[in-house]
Amino acid sequence: MIANPRRQLRPTDVKRLNRTWRRNTEGRLALIVESVTGPFNIGSIFRTAAAFGVERIWLAGNATPPTNPKAQKTALGTDRLVAWEEPVPSVEAVRAAKADGFTVVAVELTGDAAPLHAAELGGDVCLVVGSEDHGCSPALLEAADGVCYIPQVGRVGSFNVAVATAIALAEARRREWSGKEAPDGE
Repeated sequence: MIANPRRQLRPTDVKRLNRTWRRNTEGRLALIVESVTGPFNIGSIFRTAAAFGVERIWLAGNATPPTNPKAQKTALGTDRLVAWEEPVPSVEAVRAAKADGFTVVAVELTGDAAPLHAAELGGDVCLVVGSEDHGCSPALLEAADGVCYIPQVGRVGSFNVAVATAIALAEARRREWSGKEAPDGE
């Protein structure tokens, strides 16, 4: 029993809590990052991917690798916690993800995209995010199994790519964890 439940957890308690969540997580997550060139976005995407247990990131197009010194500043070494592939053509990355058993779902605004909260994110899912300026390429969108978008009600038309990635990964995990009892960290 914790004497003061509102105190911040000590590092050992955080590790124990995270280990318990890992044991309660069965779905596999992966990412395809297409032509994201901003090193700080890449670093943030890798750090978020490591936090949500993404098992592999395929870099596609002209994506900046996480070995970039500026990406390293943001990633804080998390690129060593997530397997990643050097940039390949986008459709090749989609093929590789499908061959590895993932359903590929792009996060993009298209006419047939489902809102994120209604998207098919069950099972092993590989989410796709595109470049800061142009989003996902037409070839990649055609190769994906599905497309979803993040609903927004404000006056801004899009999210930063690293933020959109974090929202989509959090929703995929939330779906899996929904209905499960939260671990108490013991």
